[in-house]
Formats: sequence, C-alpha cells, structure tokens
Amino acid sequence: MAEKIDCAARLMMITEGFKNNRKALTAIGDETRQLILLVLLESDLNGIRVGEIAKKTHLTRPSVSHHLQILKEAGIVNMRKEGTMNFYYIKANETQWQSLSELMKLIVEGVLHISDNQGKDDE
Repeated sequence: MAEKIDCAARLMMITEGFKNNRKALTAIGDETRQLILLVLLESDLNGIRVGEIAKKTHLTRPSVSHHLQILKEAGIVNMRKEGTMNFYYIKANETQWQSLSELMKLIVEGVLHISDNQGKDDE
C-alpha cells in the first residue's frame, strides 16, 4: 500500500512540476529557441546582442528578438542594457533550473518504477 501512496504522491508532484514549469518547458522546447540558447551558451557571460545572435543562427533580427522575449518571460534569459545596446545572456536563476531538474528526476523515477513493475508482471 505504501508503494501506491508513493506513486500517487510522485504523480501529484510531477503534475505540480509541469504546472510550475510550463513557461520554461514551452520556451526551451522550441527548436529555434534551443538554437538561440546554444549560441548564448557559447558566448561569454557578458551577453550577446541580437544582431550577433541573428548572424550565428541565420535568423532575422525580429525573429531573434521575438524568441528572446519568450525566453526572457520564462526566466531563462536575462538582458543587460549598456547605453542603447542590449546584451542577452542565460539567466543563472538557480531556482528555475533546480525546479526543472527536480521535475525531470521525478519523471525518471516514475518511468523506472513502471519499468521495474512491468518486469515483475512478466515473470
């Protein structure tokens, strides 16, 4: 019986994790935004301008700006102003990344639990 409670509790935690991380998951789930994130990861920690991202990704500046805004709203990317220039960088929001990491861990535990139980059923 304790195992069922653990499964139910895990499922509830996963459901809550999806709800709490919806914006971040949507933001990083898009291929174009993944490409932008890779460019940001390759740049130095001071940030990179939209024009530079556009050159490296072969996207238009408006497209890059649109995707950066989505990443910014999701707490994944941050912007720093220097005069009239904007520099974008991956936000080191430990809470956001930790929350995503914990969600993935719960999902893996659930999958492994199901897999273990299916193996017992086959015996």
